[in-house]
Amino acid sequence: MFNGFSHSVMGASHEKRGIVCQDSSAYKVGEGFAVAVVADGHGSKKHFRSNIGSKAATEAAIETIEAFYKDPDAFDENFKTRHKQIVKCVEKQIIMRWNEKVLDHLDNNPITPEELSKFGPEEFEEIPHESYYGTTLVVAVAGRGYTWGFQIGDGSLVAVFEDGETSMIMDYEESNPANITSSMCNAMAATMFDSFYVDKKRLLCICVSTDGLYTSFGSDYDFLDYHTIIAGQLANPDAFMPSLQNNMKKRSRFGTEDDISVACVYDVELATANNDIIKAKIAENKRLAAERRSNLLKR
Repeated sequence: MFNGFSHSVMGASHEKRGIVCQDSSAYKVGEGFAVAVVADGHGSKKHFRSNIGSKAATEAAIETIEAFYKDPDAFDENFKTRHKQIVKCVEKQIIMRWNEKVLDHLDNNPITPEELSKFGPEEFEEIPHESYYGTTLVVAVAGRGYTWGFQIGDGSLVAVFEDGETSMIMDYEESNPANITSSMCNAMAATMFDSFYVDKKRLLCICVSTDGLYTSFGSDYDFLDYHTIIAGQLANPDAFMPSLQNNMKKRSRFGTEDDISVACVYDVELATANNDIIKAKIAENKRLAAERRSNLLKR
């Protein structure tokens, strides 16, 4: 049985400047699957409705994946042998659904004089309508015996397995050519996704986050250890959530000051049964972190 959570906090810099939170996060537990998703609206001038675009992206992702899992048994059977093709289809469907959502929003909410006042006439005419809503997207799906996901733009995806091993399955760095925006609003968006598929190990939890979380850490070690700590709290998530939310606020306030979003789905039984294993891994991580700090001081 799967469960999950999601949360977004406004960046400290956005609070200071009176800017809305441009992140969105969501999760969904369905029959035979669970999905976690985050999106980070672009902060530049031409993406002035990116907060709406990020929400549309999370909605489009969940709606699309739900539709593909309409018959969970048939999906499982097909996916294990054709996952590459199916993931590509999912990505294309999400792009199409997102475009429908943002263009529908534009039809019902025409550009306001205030929005228009920030541009020169020729400058505004050159901006594609979809760009108003530009956003990244990171998606993770836990299935029955396998895990998969994809992303466009920056952000992170971390899996914690039953033995406590933690892995950033896809590299944080974007892989697209220079000077090309990795975004849902890009005309070539369907070709810009990175994806993964894992069926060799049993998953305890998988978390996705916007780049505000990753950049608040000093190293990949610390970032991965943070997710092990999250995994160690999933046996009692209701007690854990307030402290996680407070920590996210502190990380924004004293870190990059960016919006931060986290979404996670997890195996409830495994999180409880393997809690001692995860606690031992947390203790081991603390020991290794102390060793790394000691070695740095000796240099």
